[in-house]
Amino acid sequence: MKKIVFSISFSIIITLSLQAQIAVKADKIYTSAGEPVNNGIVLIRNGKIEKIGNSGSVKIPSGYTVYEAKFVTPGLVDARSEVGLSGDLNIPTDQDQLEKSNPIQPELRAVDAYNPDDTLVGYLRINGVTTIHTGHGIGALVSGQTMVVKTKPGLIDAVTLVPVEMLAMSLGNSVESNYNSPGTSAKEIAMLRTELIKAQAYQLKTDTTKDDGKKPARDLKMEMLGKLLKGELKALIYANKSTEIISAIRLAKEFNLKLVLESAAEAYRLIDEIKKSGAEIIVHATMARPYGDMENMTMENAAILTKAGIPVSIESGFEGYVPKTRVVLFEAAVAAANGMPWEEALKAVTINPAKLLGLDKKIGSIEKGKDADIVLYDGDPFEYTTHVCKVIIDGQLVANNCNQ
Repeated sequence: MKKIVFSISFSIIITLSLQAQIAVKADKIYTSAGEPVNNGIVLIRNGKIEKIGNSGSVKIPSGYTVYEAKFVTPGLVDARSEVGLSGDLNIPTDQDQLEKSNPIQPELRAVDAYNPDDTLVGYLRINGVTTIHTGHGIGALVSGQTMVVKTKPGLIDAVTLVPVEMLAMSLGNSVESNYNSPGTSAKEIAMLRTELIKAQAYQLKTDTTKDDGKKPARDLKMEMLGKLLKGELKALIYANKSTEIISAIRLAKEFNLKLVLESAAEAYRLIDEIKKSGAEIIVHATMARPYGDMENMTMENAAILTKAGIPVSIESGFEGYVPKTRVVLFEAAVAAANGMPWEEALKAVTINPAKLLGLDKKIGSIEKGKDADIVLYDGDPFEYTTHVCKVIIDGQLVANNCNQ
């Protein structure tokens, strides 16, 4: 029996070792870190990128599993999603992205609601999305926290990169339709300012009171808003109309918040204001529908901002109907078709969101030492007829769609 157990264990170790050594060959590799590599090879070992170069400079050692493709890109990074909280069934029991009992709930943790086994996580994975910034959704002044996860299979602790990334906030009709108050734009900002002023007082008393017995009672809401005020978390503010975007910028300036504008359908009208504010920006899915707060959207939004020198990340965002999500690969392709330079469009779903999330030393580009998150295609990634053939996350093959 001991011999059998030893034999099985030895086989598992050998198998894992072989899986951890992969060579990817491609006609063209887009690294999102420099010029494309023609006739390129990426070596992967123990979940990391070991080496990258053309076939003249990189040789494949023995024992490596070899995968071939026409094109290769880094794993795609979805800058803002609600996947894992908003399930694919679109019924109350799998919709955890928005708690409607109170319009301001920064204490709600994404890790308490995220489901790594959700069907949509697997759907994104087979379409090349290897990392998502997800969490509580739009429709509340402060709906809760966001998190960053890999889309690979596994329990939540194994797939989580950052358990608390930002605080999700919203302005506009999406809030007013969910609550009796606020009912107007002015009331939205007044309520946010009131809570932030309370948080300032709470934080000051907590920080300056030396006697533990006299410190304020612990308040989860005030704690999280305090982290926002200290710059430990970014304010992720969903705003589409130019008036809402300006209000978000004004609020961030008053309280010295690190601002990330989300969706920002009319950002193209406010180039100078956004630049001056220093706000980072995640634009709505390119193919979003132009109605309501987005009635003045344009598919050229990402291109206009990029050409103005503003780094852009593209989100899948949120869909109120089945299948509940978009694939950022397709959204970036449409952005490229509407004036965004090809490689800038790729950066908008790879290295740009990685930088936005503070994870560009781990993900977002194909460079030595980074996580081996790689997507293999049978053609131009932005061509409609192209297939995502294979997806590798942390050096493991997690999707094989082309059976090659």
